[in-house]
Amino acid sequence: MERTLVICKPDAVERGLIGEIISRLERKGLRIVAADLRTIDAHTASRHYEEHVGKPFYADLVEFIGRGPAMVMVVAGPPGTWKVVRTLMGPTNPADAPPGTIRGDLAIEMTENLIHGSDGPESAAREIEIFFPGLA
Repeated sequence: MERTLVICKPDAVERGLIGEIISRLERKGLRIVAADLRTIDAHTASRHYEEHVGKPFYADLVEFIGRGPAMVMVVAGPPGTWKVVRTLMGPTNPADAPPGTIRGDLAIEMTENLIHGSDGPESAAREIEIFFPGLA
């Protein structure tokens, strides 16, 4: 089983979309193996987004992800699970996301695009360790 990190961001929680997002993951055949509804503090957010330090949007990312509760999950499935999750999510910009994807169906703004998914196995291992130490 491969594991990847998925976050239903604060906008997804605020809009009551956690169930819809989890349902889409589960209908695809993926399993939720760990989940926690939490407000992500600035220190954890800075570790999570460390590859964006110095970019103009970095401060906004950290502020947004910590503005309210987020559902942080470890999702498991066959090899390539991270890619399956990314396909279900759709492109970062909801305007470019096709219908049938989470962002294509449910998001409107680039800055509030509902969901994060690790972008590869290495990122997944690093991110899972940040949010669920010892689980990866």
